[in-house]
Amino acid sequence: MKILGIVLLVVGLLGLAYFGYQAWQDSESFNLLGVDVAVSKADWMPVIVSALVAVLGYVLSRVKR
Repeated sequence: MKILGIVLLVVGLLGLAYFGYQAWQDSESFNLLGVDVAVSKADWMPVIVSALVAVLGYVLSRVKR
């Protein structure tokens, strides 16, 4: 279980970095009355799934048997 947890943690963190960067690039910002407003057109589901996989991997890596 510990090895599976570490693998899931690494895959989740890599996915979080990749999809987070991709979502960051899909956002646009504009100036409205002197305030910088950011609008995101990104699909956040891969970022959320990657975060959940990383958390599951962390929990599984901490299980003692």
